[in-house]
Amino acid sequence: MFEIGNSLREARLRQQLQFSVLEERTKVRPKYLRALEDEQFDLLPAPTYVKGFLKAYADALGLDGQLYVDEFNSRFVAGEEDAPFRTQRHASSRAARRVERLAVLVALVAIGLVTAVLVFGFIFPKKPTTKAWKHPVSTGAAAAPRASVHHLPRVTLVLRAARGDSILEVHDRSFAGKILFRGTLLAGKTQRFVGSRIWVSATAPANLDARLNGIAIPLVAHGSPATLVFGPHGQLTG
Repeated sequence: MFEIGNSLREARLRQQLQFSVLEERTKVRPKYLRALEDEQFDLLPAPTYVKGFLKAYADALGLDGQLYVDEFNSRFVAGEEDAPFRTQRHASSRAARRVERLAVLVALVAIGLVTAVLVFGFIFPKKPTTKAWKHPVSTGAAAAPRASVHHLPRVTLVLRAARGDSILEVHDRSFAGKILFRGTLLAGKTQRFVGSRIWVSATAPANLDARLNGIAIPLVAHGSPATLVFGPHGQLTG
């Protein structure tokens, strides 16, 4: 009696042969050659294939292939040729069933835990907590001015450089608000702005004509650049 797999492996390593070379010699795939060396004969379809592959592999290594077949028959083949492999497959099936039973048990435990958590939450609901405000909330008359800022009526301002160029900087609400325009309004050109309140800085206000909500209005400006502020009821103090 001798070790089939170790004998094949030692012969291959002694000759420094790669599986790719032996595959060409035997026409057997490398995974089956490795299975022969590891004596994992159940990875092959049936004992008939094992014997054929075993003889071809041993012969390719310069060994007595029939001797390896006889050793395999004496150790692994009893009665029907596929009996040992059926036994191994049955053992694998039993192991698979054990794994399945364990998975079912784990799933049942998990379901039980989730159910317990839900029942506990239903019986003992979490009491709502009162969060403290970081800033006091204004009420009554004090809140009215803030609401009025957000609900100012919109105005539409149209500026036309009727008598020459004018450099403009236009913001919504104030000089710190959103920029609506920044640049030169060329002579003869018109620019339209919409906002709750419009703040304008103009280098040459005398060159400008203004229409607020479609109505022409005179401009009151002092200095250069002049600050012009427009609201729903006309020009405001800059």
